[in-house]
Order: sequence, then C-alpha cells, then structure tokens
Amino acid sequence: MSLNYQLISTSSQLERFCERAQRAATIGFDTEFVSEDRYRPELCLVQAAIPGELVVIDPLAIRDLQPFWERVASGDHRTLVHAGRQEVKFCFEATGKCPTGLFDMQIAAGMVGCEYPAAYSTLIQRLQGQSLGKGETRTDWRRRPLSPRQLDYAVRDVLYLEPLYNTLISRLEKMGRLEWFWQEMADWQLRVVQSDHGERWRRMPGISGFSHRALAIVRELWLWRDAEAKRQDRPPRRILRDDLIAELAKRGTADVASVRSIRGVNYRDKKRYLDAISEGIGRALELPEKELPRPARRKTGRPRLMLLGQFLATALNSVCHAQQVAPGLVGTVEDVRDLIAYHLRLENSEGDPPPPLAAGWRAEIVGNTIQEVLAGNLAIRVGDPLADHPLCFERNGQSFSAQASLD
Repeated sequence: MSLNYQLISTSSQLERFCERAQRAATIGFDTEFVSEDRYRPELCLVQAAIPGELVVIDPLAIRDLQPFWERVASGDHRTLVHAGRQEVKFCFEATGKCPTGLFDMQIAAGMVGCEYPAAYSTLIQRLQGQSLGKGETRTDWRRRPLSPRQLDYAVRDVLYLEPLYNTLISRLEKMGRLEWFWQEMADWQLRVVQSDHGERWRRMPGISGFSHRALAIVRELWLWRDAEAKRQDRPPRRILRDDLIAELAKRGTADVASVRSIRGVNYRDKKRYLDAISEGIGRALELPEKELPRPARRKTGRPRLMLLGQFLATALNSVCHAQQVAPGLVGTVEDVRDLIAYHLRLENSEGDPPPPLAAGWRAEIVGNTIQEVLAGNLAIRVGDPLADHPLCFERNGQSFSAQASLD
C-alpha cells in the first residue's frame, strides 16, 4: 500500500509545515541516522506526523532544521516517539530543551504489561493488528536520491504513532498509571540528557579495582581520545580501544617503547598517537596525590547477595507478571541486589539516595513486597510448579497471589 506524504527538501516547505504543526494536538516523529563512523550520529532523515498529514524531512537538503526542533520543544502538544533516546538528544542539542509532552510508546507499553523493550513492529502487531513491511533495514540513509520504496518504508515508522498513543494512554488511564508514567518519562529524559555529561570515563569496562593512579591514567587517555575523536569526527574507539586504555593504565609507564610494545597500539594507524598517549600517561603520573580520582565505592557485601538476589529477582518477575508491568522496565537482578543491600544496610551511607526499587512507582510495584520478604513478614513458596510464574506469597499461613500480596 502506497502512502500519501510530502517530501520536504526546502526551508520554505519546512516553515510552512511547522506553521501547520503549531495547531496540532500531537506531533509524532522518528529519525534515520548513521552513527558507526562518526563522533556523533549523523541525522539523515526525519519522518513526522501530525493529525491528517505525513511528511519526510531531508536534513541533507535543508541544513537548518531549527524551526522543526523549536516546534517540537515548545507549545502544549504531545510529542510521540518510539524508543526515542536519540530523538530526544537531537532535539536537546538543537534547542537545549527536551520535546514537549514527550510520550514514548516503548516505555508506555512496558507499563501496561507488554514486553520491554518491545520493537515498534511488535507493538503495531500486538496493539493495532497491523504488520509493518521489511526490506530497508540496511539502507544507507546518507545516499541520495532515496527511492520511493525507501521513503515509503521510512514514513511507516510514524504512521501508527497516534493510534498507538490513543491505545496506550487509554490503558494507562484505565490501570491508574498515568502519574507513574509521566514521572518515569521525566526521570528517563533526565537520564538521557545527563548521559553525555559527568565523568563518562568511569563507565569504561575493565577498570574495576584499579588504583587511584591507574584511574588517573584512564581519565587522561579517555579525555584525550574523546577530544581527538571529536576533532576527527570519528568514533572514539577507532582512535584507541577501551581495552588498550585499560592495559596502558595497568602498566603505568609513559615510556614510548613500552607503549609501542602493546599489541594493538603498534598498528600503523595508531603509531601517530604514540607521543600523545605517552604525554597523557605522563600527566597522570605527575599528578599530586590529592588530585587523583577516587575509585567508586565498592559493593563489599555483594558476594553474599548473589544467591538471594537471583532468587528475589525471580520473585520480582512473578510480581511484575501479576501487576501487568514488564520486568525489564522495573529493574534488573543488580537492582534487586541494590535493594537488598539498602534494606540490610550493608553499603549505603547517610545521605545516599534510595535505590530505584525503593522509590516511586517501582517501590509500589515490587520494592515494598521484597522488603516484607526480607523482614520475614511475607513468605514465598511454589504454587503451581507447571505455571509460567509458579511462585506465590504466604502471610501468616495464608497464601496470596503476587497481586493480592500487594493490595
């Protein structure tokens, strides 16, 4: 089925669309971008939908998309996306604001009992009874001209956003979860915006247990690599891999010959960085003790919580199933261990914020129940061994379903 949409490739066309969008109650949008060979994802296409109108905006033809981003970030409309992390980033980078009234289908679906994270096509099939075509998932969206087939494929990503929104908002209202949802959206957007800030070098794998001095080397090399990747507009790992930074930090020497001897650093395209790498290590080695980064506080009680955390994570799945919310949206096994450590006072210090499962709607869903289990007020036993969710809860010798235990 061919769709009726407008291809917007001039600034005047974009301005007229934004004027029409100003009166819209909803603005749905999606993007196509390429990120594998750039420092930041390169925006290649924007698909947008307002009631009664579909458009495809070509950012390679219109270099200034500011009018669109300003429209998305202002007004009193609902902004509709699916798995819109990168869409939020594009909008925030352009305006310093997140989209107005953001409603993410993936998060909403998880909160009303669908799997999380669910693909857009899965939600369309399950909630709308429609099937999305396939065939352009490997398209290089930078190439021009795009074929009618490619454009038709792209615009389908926004075709069902409004009917999905209507279905999901109705379910959230019926289940009394709108307040939960809007709080989750606010928290999620804050996490997305903050993900590009702070001490991002601490997220690098393989540095747990490093000394203060080794962490200083990691920090110096990470910051140098990030600046160099930004200058060249290349992915940082193409400059120097994470595992090589960790190995350089462990060796702790700025000697160029020693740096060169590491397999991976001595490749032809990396040799030009030897002096910069050596200088970065040297700066870290010369730092006074008081300026060295401190390791993240170690979770010392964790070995004792492995088995208990795994068991209670299974209980979490049972509770989530009964409450019709996706376990993947609620939390992970590590989140359960954080909650156990918090209630048993193994790691948290005064002033620390509570872990995710001990606050907000997650506490209402599972956190309070797990706390009762830890306190001995609620027991868990096997109900039907052959059921998909065989666990049930018992209080004072009387059995309850996971749902009833929370009422």
